[in-house]
This record gives sequence, structure tokens and C-alpha cells, in this order.
Amino acid sequence: MSVSTRNLTLFAIGAAVVLGLGYVSFRTDPVPVDLVEVVRGPMQVTVNADGRTQVRDLYEIASPIAGTALRSPVDVGDPVTKDVTVVAVVQPGTPGLLDDRTRRQAEAELSEATASLHLAETELLRAEKEHSFYQTQFDRTKALAERGVATVTSLEDATQALEIAEAAVAAAQARIELAQGTIAKAEASLMVPDSSDTFQDSCCIRIKAPSDGVVLSVATVSQRPVNPGTPLLTIGDPGELELVADILSSDGVRLKPGAPASVERWGGDGALEARLDHIEPAARTKVSALGIEEQRVDAYLSLVTPRDERPGLGDGFAVFLRIVEWQGDDVLQLPVSALFRVGEDWAVFVASDGTASRRIVQIGHRNNQNAEILSGIDEGERVIVHPSDQIADGVTIIERTEL
Repeated sequence: MSVSTRNLTLFAIGAAVVLGLGYVSFRTDPVPVDLVEVVRGPMQVTVNADGRTQVRDLYEIASPIAGTALRSPVDVGDPVTKDVTVVAVVQPGTPGLLDDRTRRQAEAELSEATASLHLAETELLRAEKEHSFYQTQFDRTKALAERGVATVTSLEDATQALEIAEAAVAAAQARIELAQGTIAKAEASLMVPDSSDTFQDSCCIRIKAPSDGVVLSVATVSQRPVNPGTPLLTIGDPGELELVADILSSDGVRLKPGAPASVERWGGDGALEARLDHIEPAARTKVSALGIEEQRVDAYLSLVTPRDERPGLGDGFAVFLRIVEWQGDDVLQLPVSALFRVGEDWAVFVASDGTASRRIVQIGHRNNQNAEILSGIDEGERVIVHPSDQIADGVTIIERTEL
């Protein structure tokens, strides 16, 4: 080998080494990523909320009179039968004692009523005498008129006078009854309360259960004074439950009556089924834990799961609800963690031959995990989830499971 040829060979080898070192130095390592396949399957969009159970038909029993509610004859949890079980006993209040001034007034009213009775009896006696006189006049005039001696006009006058006398008698009798009632009222106001009558059963009002069910609460077990309308106890059937959920008004607008729901965290195994009945028409302002004012409404749902499949679930129990806003059985979908914004559009990075390819997609419904894909990507393609700042269009990637 000549010197020139050997030099040329060494130069070529050196150039190859330099190029190799340059490639190794400036080569970009592939970015490790997590890939998920775009699939078809069932999908739901739900409104999630904390809720509680409550008895559908609740009977709150209150005292009908002022008096003393005796010790409760029933306890919480006792079964009751409609129109049979006595659930409360209320004793009418004892009238208070009269002070000297009030007693003198009552005695004066009694004296006045007695005098009115005497006057009415005197007026009745006078009216009866007049009636007897006019009765005699009528009988005489009628007899004369029948013989043709008295005129028809005389008979009419006698008849009218007799009717007036009869009305006077009736009025006098009514005044006597009025005076007697006034006397009875005055005497009642002067009656001294008799403590011996306090425990007579005949004086008490016994309240019976308005419906079959169970005693859910008793206001006070012990004897106590009550006023009209004072709550005594609550009755209901714990098997007939409904659910109440506090939701945002914006979520309530999207929900329709009859929507299915899933009841979770109720304390038993598995989830219960429920159905949305209605949403309150008026919202209320509520401040969230973050201090933000929100407009919220109550949604009412019926339990579909039979009673024997939800043992132990009672009134006021806490539950977690997922109310279905929309659902599909065959939906093209991908994780929402793969989506990112490009201007006003949504986009994803698709894995294509070891590189990341940015693609604009159109999405439909979405929930906390997945989004419905309307266009831009096909089933079976794989997308990058949680793309980092290192990912860009054309960047070389490698799946983490391959590392």
C-alpha cells in the first residue's frame, strides 16, 4: 500500500469516528410516556352529590290544646297501629285562681245575670197573660164571624193580635234561656279549681296514631306543660324512604325526572338503585366551604331497590348519589387526561411510529374520567395521557412499559 492510499484510509476512518461521536453527542433520547388505547364502550355522565334518606310520609303529632302532656306512652322504635295505638295523652290545663278584683267583677256579673233572669221571667208571665187574653178575643171573634155577626176585618185584627202575643211569649222564653246561660258562665268563672280532678282519665285527650308505622322521635318523654301546636312525637314507616340530595342549580337544570341513579356509601354491600322524582323549583343561596356563594336546590329520588335488599337503612342516613345525566352503550372515548387545549380546540398526542403526532379532536359528553370522541381519532389508536412539556409534535417517544 502506498503512502497516499494509507493516508486516505486513515482519513476516512477518522471522519467516520468523528461523525459517529457527533451523532451520539447530539442525539435526542426518546421521551418516556404513558399510552392508552381509544376504545368503544358504555359511558355515563353523572351529577354526584351527598344525600340523606328521609321517610316519605312523615306524621308530626302536636298538642291540640293547652295543658299538660303526660309521660309518653310510647318510645322511639315502637310500632304503632292506625286509630288503635295511643301515642300521646294531653290533660287540659287547670284554670288559674281569681284575684280579688276579678272575683268581684265575676260576682257582679252573676248578680246582673240573676236579675236579668228574674226580669225575663216577669216578661214571660206578662206575655203569657196577654197571649191568653188575645186567644180569648180571637175565639170570640171567630165564633161571631161564623154566625155573620162580626166582620172579616175584625177576625183579621184578632188573628194578628194573637200572633203578636205568641211571638212575645217566644221572645220572653228566649230571654230566660239567655239569662240562664249568662248565669252558668258567671258561675263557671267563680269555680275554684279542684286538684283532685287532675288525674281523672275522663278529662284527658288521648291521641291515637294517624297511620301505621314506627315512632321515629319523641320530643320529651317526661310529663311537661304544652301549648296548642307543641310538637309531641313523629311517626313514619322507615321502609318507605326517599332520598334528598343538595345539588347545584346548574346541575339541576340538566337533570330530567325519571333519571336513574346509583346510591353508594350507604353502609351495605354494593350500590342501590334509585330514580329521580323531581327537583325543587326554587333555589337557595348557600356559602361553600371555600366561601363561595352558590345557588343550590334539593333533588328528590325514590329507592328502586326492594326493602329486603337494603336492611338497616333508616331515616336520616347519609348516602352518596350518582344521578345519571346522560349515558350511552357504544361510545368512542378516551381519558380526559389525554386532552389539552390548542386555542379554542381540543387536541391529543397520538403515538405514531415512535413519535408524538398532535391531532385536533372534537369531543361530546365527558365525565371525570373519560370524554366522548365525535371526530378526529379512530378506535384502536393510542394516545398519550398526562403529556408533559417535553412532548411536542414529532418528538420521539417510548412507552414506559418498554423501559
